[in-house]
Amino acid sequence: MNSARLLLVLPCYNEEAILHHTYATLKHYFAEIVGNGLISPDSKICFVNDGSRDRTWEIIADIAAGDPTVIGVKLSRNFGHQSAILAGLEHHVDDFDCFITLDADLQDDIHAMTGMLEKHRDGAMIVYGVRNDRTTDSWFKRVTAEGFYTVMQKMGVPVVFNHADFRLMDRRVLQELGNFREINLFLRGIVPLVGFRSEQVFYKRLDRLAGETKYPLRKMVLFAWNGITSFSTFPMRLVLYFGVFNFVVAMAIFVYILTSYLFGFTVPGWTSTMLPITFFSGSNMMALGLIGEYIGKIYEEVKARPRYIIEKVVHD
Repeated sequence: MNSARLLLVLPCYNEEAILHHTYATLKHYFAEIVGNGLISPDSKICFVNDGSRDRTWEIIADIAAGDPTVIGVKLSRNFGHQSAILAGLEHHVDDFDCFITLDADLQDDIHAMTGMLEKHRDGAMIVYGVRNDRTTDSWFKRVTAEGFYTVMQKMGVPVVFNHADFRLMDRRVLQELGNFREINLFLRGIVPLVGFRSEQVFYKRLDRLAGETKYPLRKMVLFAWNGITSFSTFPMRLVLYFGVFNFVVAMAIFVYILTSYLFGFTVPGWTSTMLPITFFSGSNMMALGLIGEYIGKIYEEVKARPRYIIEKVVHD
């Protein structure tokens, strides 16, 4: 069987502190798996610059200028991690047999790619990199991360537990992925919807060697919220349940007021007036806000603006 022609796609945002190390590490690893016959010698590494504010693009351009196996893709501005991944993949969809996406900090163990490529050679169309050891995470990070996957699955989002964006996809899968045109990208939920035979490879995440994480708590929360609202109507259903609960409470208050009136216990009071008003007005505002979130997503999708714009490509 012929070795697969692989494209490794790495989204980069302000990664100047680690890019040279990343390139050197991947170059050595590529030589190893080419020698083992897992990939063909014309496989390539694609660095996608997602509107970095530091010297990331200059470093990518310098590396690509000296190595024909490296492709540099520069986006016109910062479009976000998911769009940067998609830009690198879609721009080369017809040029390679399989594709692996990997973060530039190399915290995901690159040696897991060996297992991915072996499973692809055995017929798997998608191979997910799944963390089976979170000892490198803090207690807070571990609990919130695992809680994120649990909540997503409970709400019907088809995510793979403890899988981020470290995955292998066959060219056929990527071609079908192109039919999903939504603007609010959440690849962890979209890729499983494509179907085809999938497998998993387990690994332990490594410590970051340089730079800083691009996903602090605030961004992680926003990312999770985007995933939930892009794939699940469960929050809208919660609004319905909340409305039913409010109605029951309102009926109870009505019965209490009517009983008090009939037995002559009615005493004008500020508390009994303000509490129901505050409760119901607050809950209504929350419900309207949630509905507005979904309407806002519809508004973004209807406009159909481009998910990314490529400004420049080196060694296409």
